[in-house]
Amino acid sequence: MAAGDPIVFTLPGFPCKSPNPAKVPGHLPDEGERLSLAFLDELCARIGWIYPPGARILICSDGHIFGDLINVPDEHIDEHSDELTAMIEREGLRHLATFDLRAVLGDPPYDEKRARVHEWYAPSVEQLREQVVTEEETLRLYRGITHFLTEDTVGFPGTKSALQRECRRRAYEVIQRSCAWGELIAEQHPRSARLSIHPQPAGVLKFGIRLLPADDAWMTPRHSAVLHRPDGRRELRLNEEAARLG
Repeated sequence: MAAGDPIVFTLPGFPCKSPNPAKVPGHLPDEGERLSLAFLDELCARIGWIYPPGARILICSDGHIFGDLINVPDEHIDEHSDELTAMIEREGLRHLATFDLRAVLGDPPYDEKRARVHEWYAPSVEQLREQVVTEEETLRLYRGITHFLTEDTVGFPGTKSALQRECRRRAYEVIQRSCAWGELIAEQHPRSARLSIHPQPAGVLKFGIRLLPADDAWMTPRHSAVLHRPDGRRELRLNEEAARLG
């Protein structure tokens, strides 16, 4: 602001849709993403009313970073990312832009790109295990990701306890990759301010924002559908629940 430059926010998120059809209508961005993008664009516009150089948000899609861990094919993530960019253009959302793994590492196979980012930036599992024991916020994140992984796994051949063990193991890898993606973004965009689509405690480096109304503060368009109420309100619900409620 002292330099009179626009404020740049980086927002990791909008990775892909959940692979669980009970949660989402399909694998492409839908009304939930459209409304969320419109909210983000309006947020930047409102900042511009107060600070004339304005603001913009760079949506850093993290789908490819952990797509293999959440059982979403890379081609679905590509289609989701491309449609998100097309949606921004169609809706005329001039304060938003997108950024993903393809913008950083180009055309090598995604497994190779994931391995590079992991090697360069990810903390060790031992570090994360220590943080889960000593830091309430990391413990909450670990439990939340384990919960999402368990819900999103469709057709698991083993027992429920075996699924939970598998998801606990994968949760550490998801957190490793998420941390690595955050470090890469910070290196690529050092003058940006970091946003998060999940709840954050006051005073941390990430500023939490809620995209759309929902009963669960952790719910995003990735895990839900949009329910339109007769009074005009719109809220995020699980796909099956939204269909039942009409």
